[in-house]
Amino acid sequence: MTRTLSRLNPLAALLALVLIITTVPTSHAQRGGISLVRDAEIEALLRDYSLPLLRAAGMNRRGIGIRIVNDLDFNAFVSGNDMFIHTGLILQAQTPNEVVGVIAHEIGHFVGEHQVRLRERVAEAARIAQITSLLGIGVAAAGAASGSSDAGRAGLGIAAGGRTAALRGLLRYQRDEEQTADRTALRLLRQTGQSADGMLATFQRLARQTSLMAGRVDPYVRSHPTANDRIARLRPLAQASPYAGKKDSAQLLLRHDMARAKIAAYLGGNRYSRALLQRGELHPTAQLYGRAILTYLYGSPRRAVPQIEKVLKAQPKNPYVYEMKGEILLRSNQPKLAIAPLRRAIALDKTKAGFMQIQLGHALLEAGGQKNLQEAVKVLALGVQRDPTAVRGFAFLARARAQAGDGPGALLASAEHAVRTGQKGRAREYATRAQRGFKRGTPRWLRAQDIIEIR
Repeated sequence: MTRTLSRLNPLAALLALVLIITTVPTSHAQRGGISLVRDAEIEALLRDYSLPLLRAAGMNRRGIGIRIVNDLDFNAFVSGNDMFIHTGLILQAQTPNEVVGVIAHEIGHFVGEHQVRLRERVAEAARIAQITSLLGIGVAAAGAASGSSDAGRAGLGIAAGGRTAALRGLLRYQRDEEQTADRTALRLLRQTGQSADGMLATFQRLARQTSLMAGRVDPYVRSHPTANDRIARLRPLAQASPYAGKKDSAQLLLRHDMARAKIAAYLGGNRYSRALLQRGELHPTAQLYGRAILTYLYGSPRRAVPQIEKVLKAQPKNPYVYEMKGEILLRSNQPKLAIAPLRRAIALDKTKAGFMQIQLGHALLEAGGQKNLQEAVKVLALGVQRDPTAVRGFAFLARARAQAGDGPGALLASAEHAVRTGQKGRAREYATRAQRGFKRGTPRWLRAQDIIEIR
C-alpha cells in the first residue's frame, strides 16, 4: 500500500488512507495492535451467549473464536474467524440480552461474508480512485500545455469528484451491510427464542452518545446508518416478535453481573468501575465478588481471602470463584494452599478450560517437591494442549520440564513460547537445540522441525 500511495496525488492518497481505516480491525488483530484479555469465566459466558446464535446460523462447526479486547469502548467487531468483544461492552451492558444482541449482529456479518465482500469493494474503490486521478491529471496536464487554466481546474475537479464518488459508494455499501447484519440478528434472536430489546437498548445508547454531533456529520460519509434510523427500522420488527419483552433468567443475570464486577475490579482506579461496585446496580453477590478482587489487586491479597470465602458461601458450585481464590492464594505466596481450590475449580468447570489447568500447574510448580513437580509437568502439558493460545503456559512448562531433568522438552516448550510471542529467531534456535535430543521422526522431533521451518 505504501508503494501505491507514493504514485497517487495527495487527494488520492487521502482516499487510500480512508480505505485502510475501514479495514483497521483486521490489521490490528493480525499485528498485535490490540490488547487481548484472557479469562476463563468471561470467555465461558460469551460462549454461552454465542453458541445458540451460531447454531441457528449454521455456523457451530466453523470454529469461530471469541476474543476479549481490553478496551472500554462499547464495541465489537469481526476479523477472520474471530469475534472481538470489548470489555467496555460487557461492563456497560446492563443485561445479558444487550450483549447477545451485539453478538447476533456480528454473526450477521459472518453469515453475509461481509469481510470478503468489503475487501472486494475496497479494491474496486481504490481502482476507481486511481483511474479518475490519472484521468484528471491528464486533463490538467493537457490544459497546462495549451495554457488553459480552465482545463487545469476541470482536470482537478474530475480527479476529486471521482475519488469522492468512490468513497461515498464504498461507505454506502458498508451502511447496507450493517442493515443486512441487523436483519440477520433479528432473525437469529427469533430463532433462538430471545428478545431484540437488547439491540434496541444498544442503539438507544448510541443515539444518546452521538446526538451532540449528529448534525455536523454528512450522512453520505458515514460507514454505519445512524442509530435513530436503525431504531426506527428495527423497533416495529422487534415488537412484532413473539419474544418481545422476554427477560433474562435470574441465573444468567447473576453470571453477567459477576463478569461485570470482575472487569470493574480489574480496571481499578477507573471512576466508572468504582461507582459500579458501590451504587447497588449489581447483584449483591457480584458486588462482593468485585470488591474481593479489588482488595486482592489494589490492597492486600491476604485480606481478600475471607472476602472471597463469603462469595463461595453464596456460590458453592461456581468454578470461577474457586479459581479466583486459588489465584489470590498463589499471588499471596501461598501456592500450597492454592492447589486445593484450583483442583475444585477444574472439577466444577464444564468447559474444561486449559487456562485453569495452567493455573493449577503453576501452583504445583511453585509449591515445590518432586511429586508436585511431576504432576505440574503433566497438568501444564494438558493445559497448553487444550489452549495453545495461553502463551504463559509454555513458559511454566519449560520451567517444569527443566526442573524435572527433561532438557530437550524444556527447550521445545521455550520454542513454543517464543514463536507465539513473535520471537521467531529465538524460537528456531531453541527448536534446533531441542531437536538434537529427540529421535528423528518422533512427534516432538517433527514439531521442532515445524518451528525451525517457520518463515
